[in-house]
Amino acid sequence: MKLTAYYQLKNTKNYVNKGAVMSRYIGNTTDDREQMLNEIGYKDIDSLFKAVPDSIRLKEELKIPEALSEMELIKNIKSLSDKNLNTDEYVCFMGAGAYDHYIPSAIDQLIMRQEFYTAYTPYQPEISQGTLQAIFEYQTMISELTGLPVSNASMYDGATALTEACIMSCEATRRNEVLISSAVHPESRQTLNTYAKFRNITVKEISYKNGQLNLDELNSKINKDTAAVIMQNPNFFGIIEDVEAIAEITHKNKSLLILSADPISLSILKSPGEMGADIAVGEGQPLGNALNFGGPYLGFMAVTDKLMRKMPGRIVGQTTDKEGRRGFVLTLQTREQHIRREKATSNICSNQALNALQATMYLTFMGKEGLEKAARLCLNKSHYAYNELIKTNKFKPLFTAPFFKEFAVISEKPISELNEKLLKSNITGGYNIENDYPELKKAYLIAVTEKRTKEEIDALVRKAGE
Repeated sequence: MKLTAYYQLKNTKNYVNKGAVMSRYIGNTTDDREQMLNEIGYKDIDSLFKAVPDSIRLKEELKIPEALSEMELIKNIKSLSDKNLNTDEYVCFMGAGAYDHYIPSAIDQLIMRQEFYTAYTPYQPEISQGTLQAIFEYQTMISELTGLPVSNASMYDGATALTEACIMSCEATRRNEVLISSAVHPESRQTLNTYAKFRNITVKEISYKNGQLNLDELNSKINKDTAAVIMQNPNFFGIIEDVEAIAEITHKNKSLLILSADPISLSILKSPGEMGADIAVGEGQPLGNALNFGGPYLGFMAVTDKLMRKMPGRIVGQTTDKEGRRGFVLTLQTREQHIRREKATSNICSNQALNALQATMYLTFMGKEGLEKAARLCLNKSHYAYNELIKTNKFKPLFTAPFFKEFAVISEKPISELNEKLLKSNITGGYNIENDYPELKKAYLIAVTEKRTKEEIDALVRKAGE
């Protein structure tokens, strides 16, 4: 690998004007550079890098474009951006883990405030009260949604939250095997397998039956080594699982139940805590976070009181100071930066604070009634789309179990051909399930959020049914 630092420091002729380096981010002038070199005893840049062998120095110019004016740069970036499909110009029926929900316009304005987007880990609580309070409010809302008493300050994303829940379960039960439904999101299962490989955790999958976790297989595979049963509700197929039956089998074996949930669905479905889950996790993207080409997102996690001290990451708590005033502190920090490495429950170092703040804003603006209304619109509109597609006789039901906002059908045409046709009408079609489940030929996963209008759904049905 060539050393480019030498060249970047030496070759400044294109960026220097009257002793000032013309860069927005590197403010050192030529005089500044000479003063620094004199201070450390070098006469020029060549002397500073004399220890670097000449054979590995980069001698030609860097292959980067010439500097542009701000006006030229904006025009160039916009031309690149216009090559991407976006949800302002295309109607989106793609889900499979990331969803096109409506985001209140106030969120985009508030989240741009510099005290939010420059904030990092609140190591000093005395000067981080705003950040800590925002996290505390987030934890409170997640706890209310999930029906579990303790939430942490968020995690990287839904997949890592599920994986960390698995690791926590193994440590809490002192067992090293987990059972996971094959109807859990494929990417979450892949993430779990990667972590499990290096922690000597055995991962076994439970098949699906009519799109739901196969209870008979769960009964036959669960054993004394099973630390946890992992499921998703609604699952990857959009189907609502029989959580209480799964919880009964799991707890009879003294194992823990991990439930990955769609947070929007929790306003109309029973909460994970009500149905017997010990740990609730999930992808927080639907809560006021844009699609963002797949990230950044946030993962949420909530647990029972018994598991509180096993949680990864951190928990913000409310307290009072010596004068009785309300205040916030980092109450539990079980990560290796704060305690002895061998006692750390996780090496997760960030809590996706900005994304969690967006989720907090979303839940605040929507309120209980608004969130429930959004969920019911998802439910009703998705069922309308499902019924209309079946009426075309170009699609057949893949499963008959109940679903929330996403459903799977079998297409008469190849999925790639179907989606290509829809794109020509500015419609982003559904997901090809066969990519992850080869046995499900021509299976088509369609998501319908509250944003979709009757006219948009009718256009999808009309184009797909041609």
